[in-house]
Amino acid sequence: MNPVKDIVALALREDVGPGDLTTSSIIPDGLEGRARLRAREALVLSGLAAAAETARQVDRRLVFTPLAVDGDRLGPGAEVARLAGPAASILAAERVCLNFLMRLSGVATLTARYVEAAGRAPAAVVDTRKTTPGLRFLEKAAVRHGGGRNHRFALYDGLLIKDNHIAAAGSIALAVSRARAAAPHTLKIEVEVDTLDQLQEALVAGADLVLLDNMDPETLKRAVALTEAFHAPGPRRTGLEASGGITLETIGEVAQTGVDLISVGALTHSATAVDLGLDWD
Repeated sequence: MNPVKDIVALALREDVGPGDLTTSSIIPDGLEGRARLRAREALVLSGLAAAAETARQVDRRLVFTPLAVDGDRLGPGAEVARLAGPAASILAAERVCLNFLMRLSGVATLTARYVEAAGRAPAAVVDTRKTTPGLRFLEKAAVRHGGGRNHRFALYDGLLIKDNHIAAAGSIALAVSRARAAAPHTLKIEVEVDTLDQLQEALVAGADLVLLDNMDPETLKRAVALTEAFHAPGPRRTGLEASGGITLETIGEVAQTGVDLISVGALTHSATAVDLGLDWD
């Protein structure tokens, strides 16, 4: 699945539409130009594929030359890419190129901060489905560029039984048994729980993963101990995911509790765009 072409086409329809009135009014036909895309602050880069596709769709005569790769850590003033070709086309592509790079590099940069704050604990920092509508493919790639990992992409590629599923089904046990009967054997079944009693129910029901929702670090430690005791004397087989309200200030302590995954919706829903600019040569 690679919807970059469709995402870029929608962005260009939104921004350029039938034409760039300002540029067509003042830039003569045949004028060639060159420009540089630069970082204006420290950042982790993401979005080059979308920027390159923007240039291609605006005008196939444009030459987009990347000077870095997604995942690079760049300082203020670092060159990201160069654009060369018809001047009018460079100007028409400018804002959409920058919008993709600024937004996606913002996600990658924030993800890198969370990964660093988690420290050396083995817990992986993962994203959620709290993404900008239409940009999920690109934002989840940006999380990877920042050093994080992806949770399920969408409703169709993972089983996560949440509180409302449990309420509608009647119990954790019934929800898990129905999911087990219907799902392919290759899919893991994850259950969201709010309490340690619910965790015990999920373990008995045979959940492969349990999402521990909005639990403080001490409760998370008890959840890890309970799960290990459930599987004793063998190794712990049920994965544990901490989620809910985790911040840069708290993720380090959460990572030390022994959970396997830490999901953070803020990676995508609260990332601030970083500053990049296009400078005319």
